[in-house]
Amino acid sequence: MLTTLWLLLCFALPVHESPFPISCPNHKHCQLALLSNNDIILHCNAPGAQWQFLTPLKTTWANNSTTNLNMVTMLNGNLLIKNPLPSHTGIYNCNDKDGKKVMRYEIDFQDVVTLHITHKDLDQKPLQNESLSLSSKQFVFTHWEPWQDCNRCGEPGERKRLGYCYIQESLENPMPCWLYLGDEKLWSSRLRPEMQVETCHIPCSAKYVIFDNFQLRNKVGSAWLTCPLGSIYRPVLWEANNLSLTWKDQLSGKSISTIMDSSNGGSWLQVFQSAIYRCFVQQELMAQFNSKVSVDPLKFLVPEKSKQQPEAEKTRKENANSVLKGLNVMMLVGTVLTVLGCLFKQFRFSQSRKRNKMFLVK
Repeated sequence: MLTTLWLLLCFALPVHESPFPISCPNHKHCQLALLSNNDIILHCNAPGAQWQFLTPLKTTWANNSTTNLNMVTMLNGNLLIKNPLPSHTGIYNCNDKDGKKVMRYEIDFQDVVTLHITHKDLDQKPLQNESLSLSSKQFVFTHWEPWQDCNRCGEPGERKRLGYCYIQESLENPMPCWLYLGDEKLWSSRLRPEMQVETCHIPCSAKYVIFDNFQLRNKVGSAWLTCPLGSIYRPVLWEANNLSLTWKDQLSGKSISTIMDSSNGGSWLQVFQSAIYRCFVQQELMAQFNSKVSVDPLKFLVPEKSKQQPEAEKTRKENANSVLKGLNVMMLVGTVLTVLGCLFKQFRFSQSRKRNKMFLVK
């Protein structure tokens, strides 16, 4: 399904991360935590929809317009939020053309820069529950989402799950940390999201799509590759020359020629060596990137020319020597013929005088 969708999109759109759709089935009110810097689409089935953004404050909510550059109301009424920041945490109300509220999203965009990443096979532990300094009745914990699908099939792969910072207060329902705190000036190394990775192995059936070429261009000799439809909310796998690139190797320092960008779940890959790179999304091969070498024609023409010049000079000298030898032979032949002609002429002159003398005697 993803492959078919990508084939339809690749002819109309440039390559970007695919925005992750958010909806509230059978509900008009959602409270959730997401990660910053990852595009999303908020669903609202209301033609002529108008969106309202409210910023959480300590005691109230400040009304803000959704006309800033990273928020776009789509024709179908949905709201596209590109590269959301932690400051975009708040309430998103969708109203129909008559001003009636249709949907309400309370979203905490937790800072992906502070993402705490662990791998089970490396015995790395996730964050532990802690009491919040505001009072002993509040404690901070990680609310884990279900494990995503394995990113590879047929061979050992990896799968990940995301965890979000939540605060629980006595018997109250837990809330995402920054929806709870509002503009409270509080800092703790515990107030951050998490990503946990583990090894997995499942059977699969994958489809193949040849996608693009790349070239190492910048000063450090690297290039950024983007996996179509990749997202931190979907399982993504990269291969280099048929070898899997894993979070385990990256977190343990074994991977030195590639870097998966943790801020988008590995959808972006920085490569430092030429190779054939493939990316999979939900076990389907979405793209293949073939390295191409930059060829400078002058680099090859100039040495070739300089290489050919001595050979041409040598050829010209040999041709000149041949001409000189030919001229010398012709001059020698001409000289011999001239001498022979003179001798022959002299011989005939002597014979003529002899006959004349014989005639006079008689």
